[in-house]
Amino acid sequence: MSGSVLPGGRPDRPEEECAVFGVFAPGEDVARMACFGLQALQHRGQESAGIAVGDGETVMAAKDLGLVTQVFDEATLAALEGFVAVGHARYSTSGGAASWEAAQPHISAIDDVLIALAHNGTLVNTSRLRARLVDEGVQFRSNTDSEVAAKVIGQVTRATHHLRNGIRRAMEDLSGAYAMVLASPDSLYAFRDPNGIRPLCIGELPDGRGWVVSSETCGLDIVGARYVRDVAPGEIVRFNEDGMHAEQGVPAGRPAACIFEYVYFARPDSVIDGQSVYQARRSMGRILAQEAPVEADLVLGVPDSGVPPALGFAAESGIPYADGIVKNRYVGRTFIEPTQAMRQLGIRLKLNPLRSVIEGQRLVVIDDSIVRGNTSKKLVQMLRDAGAAEVHLRIVSPEVRWPCFYGIDTDTRDQLIAANMTLDEMNAWIGSDTLAFISLAGLRAAVPDARCQGFCDACFTGDYPVAVPEAAARKSGATMRRDASEDA
Repeated sequence: MSGSVLPGGRPDRPEEECAVFGVFAPGEDVARMACFGLQALQHRGQESAGIAVGDGETVMAAKDLGLVTQVFDEATLAALEGFVAVGHARYSTSGGAASWEAAQPHISAIDDVLIALAHNGTLVNTSRLRARLVDEGVQFRSNTDSEVAAKVIGQVTRATHHLRNGIRRAMEDLSGAYAMVLASPDSLYAFRDPNGIRPLCIGELPDGRGWVVSSETCGLDIVGARYVRDVAPGEIVRFNEDGMHAEQGVPAGRPAACIFEYVYFARPDSVIDGQSVYQARRSMGRILAQEAPVEADLVLGVPDSGVPPALGFAAESGIPYADGIVKNRYVGRTFIEPTQAMRQLGIRLKLNPLRSVIEGQRLVVIDDSIVRGNTSKKLVQMLRDAGAAEVHLRIVSPEVRWPCFYGIDTDTRDQLIAANMTLDEMNAWIGSDTLAFISLAGLRAAVPDARCQGFCDACFTGDYPVAVPEAAARKSGATMRRDASEDA
């Protein structure tokens, strides 16, 4: 969904954890480049932002709660001088509520050398690693799994005296989803979990001026970098004055790129594993029109992620597309609760219908997902209040029946509507005339060009590519194999 119709309370859709960005470019304003890169990736996390810069001698960092443009100004960027930088925009799924201590990049000392780490994803064996480090006298400033990763890397590097060895050995210990960028005083590192769950790509600046790493290609575009390739699963890539050097840190495992990147998380102008996100979403709508046809007058897309599939549905079905829902793009994530009187008036800060388009029309409404169902219910009622004759809801992801443990904030099973209701029951509760979801086969067919050749679809199927600790699974209501390596 495009966010809750009403502010306050838990968002009724999956929430991405964060974005990472890195740049190695001697002679360039790397802090400013990182700032622009994070602005392009702001959709992936809006709770906090941070940038760390290496100048050959040390690493300096600035971070705070808020959007990128709230955290960084000219004076802050001017103070971050250097030639290597990593940046981060966060949405918290690990480590609880937003806090300055949980904001990234995390700074860790390896003897007298500082490193800065930014992480997208979630580790599933944090409890065991943290307990081991605490027993060995390591102190933590936050509850995040990302700080645990930084401390593991620092500990192993201290013992081996080589940062690449530290990263490699740490990757052998880390379990779960991670796309990470790390800055030392003179080098940039990028590495990805062996299943490739979270995305990470490499770009080159014009005229050989340097290298850029980003969660999505839209981050490369904003700084003028040319897409080179994705960081391979299990790979470590280093950028320094000698250029780019890549090596396999740990063996690649079962390919399991998050398929929800194509459905919702990524910007439509990004390319992930060789597949255009926009074209994939158009194809989802086209396939959904074949799988769940309906007689209607107009096709509407719920902004923003529902618009490309709505165009695909319209093209395939022959039903005209119309802009019938307006999104307020300046609200962002709000924590200001409306009064009860405002709630009763049905205040809608984010989405508003166009009555002149909707009134008297039979609508096909395309959205990306249904998690709890509350927002879908409000959306349907909003359209009926605007005069819609019929509302046929079509969803371009399969039913979300299982929680995610790899960096997406989803509810426990007892709060996932599709895990507790039949299709007819969901349709009746939401209040739509008809309700249909794309099939898993249809969703996979919409992204045939993805080079990863394998997806994580555990939120639909319960087939988790990385074993999850029994305690965490039990708490979420999921049932899966026990990971004997994790003392949960």
